[in-house]
Amino acid sequence: MPPPERHGGNLATTAERLGCRPSQLLDASASLVPFGPPWAVRWQLLRAAFGAQARVYPDRDYAALRAALAGFHGLSPDAVLPGNGAAELFTWAARDAAAAGVSVLPQPGFADYPRALACWAGAWRAMPLPLQPALQPAVQPQQFPAPPAAEVLWITNPHNPTGQLWSRASLEPLLERFALVIVDEAFLPLVPAGEDQSLIPLVAAHPNLVVIRSLTKLYGIAGLRLGYAVAQPQRLRRWGCWRDPWPVNGLAAAVGEGLLGNPAACCRWGRRVQRWTAREGAWLQQQLAQLPGISPLPSAANFLLIRGETSLLPLRERLERRHHILLRDCRSFDGLGQNWLRIGYQSHQHNRRIIGALRQELAER
Repeated sequence: MPPPERHGGNLATTAERLGCRPSQLLDASASLVPFGPPWAVRWQLLRAAFGAQARVYPDRDYAALRAALAGFHGLSPDAVLPGNGAAELFTWAARDAAAAGVSVLPQPGFADYPRALACWAGAWRAMPLPLQPALQPAVQPQQFPAPPAAEVLWITNPHNPTGQLWSRASLEPLLERFALVIVDEAFLPLVPAGEDQSLIPLVAAHPNLVVIRSLTKLYGIAGLRLGYAVAQPQRLRRWGCWRDPWPVNGLAAAVGEGLLGNPAACCRWGRRVQRWTAREGAWLQQQLAQLPGISPLPSAANFLLIRGETSLLPLRERLERRHHILLRDCRSFDGLGQNWLRIGYQSHQHNRRIIGALRQELAER
């Protein structure tokens, strides 16, 4: 059995294996908005591609992009650091984490955190999370469970892959317990009222807090690789000394400047995305609960984790081969195995297609 992919969205390899074009695949293995990017992104890309941004080196300090990001969050520009996607920033956060001591990683969890820690021989221990449905709706923020003693804590909010939303009130006391707290909020802007639980407002008062965000999921621009970290300036200046020159390309920087330079448009887009998350999440949860042999866990994010009574790998393979539908193989999440799959929300038409294919394949088992 081949090892699982560490990330979803591996369209080129899958299309080659299936003998089709990438455009013929319905990719629910990656959790991106299905109706992006907005026209503002396309216009900025067109301007940048045929303008100076494609011809000259980017600004080493990314002053305009930092100002746009800082203005959107009401921060000082030196408290924001753009990155080549969130993944690059995890690498520098992990360097600080490895120097601080042992990290605690809630499990199941995103495989990129151990990958980043391994770059610096960083030690870590698992913190098992319960995988039973919550007693209250998952769209309500939950209490973060008490973590074991260590120096560093990594938190994903909402949690990936379960979609659990943690409350700011339960996370804030942890800042007094750990030398460093790294919070991945990549999916939080897609969650209705999710910003109410963000830890970004706490950064100014807590030098041991790092919050990492991504624009990939919200705008459907995974190919551009654009994320950012929010932390106190001294930490970000240190990261800046470690990096390669120009980690964010000029096209991505131009898109980020254009998007975030119009906060009103950003807020309108965010509300549209959050309405889609709420609507499609409730519908998919209901439909999946009616299918035999699988159980969906509640989720506040734009993806659902499903558990099978037996291995779901044959089901996933049939969906790929017969229907050209890709679901996320969850074996790459420590603590999960062959009985788990993750579904990223699509348009309603494509969500109906996924449910129809699942119903057909589960009936034939």
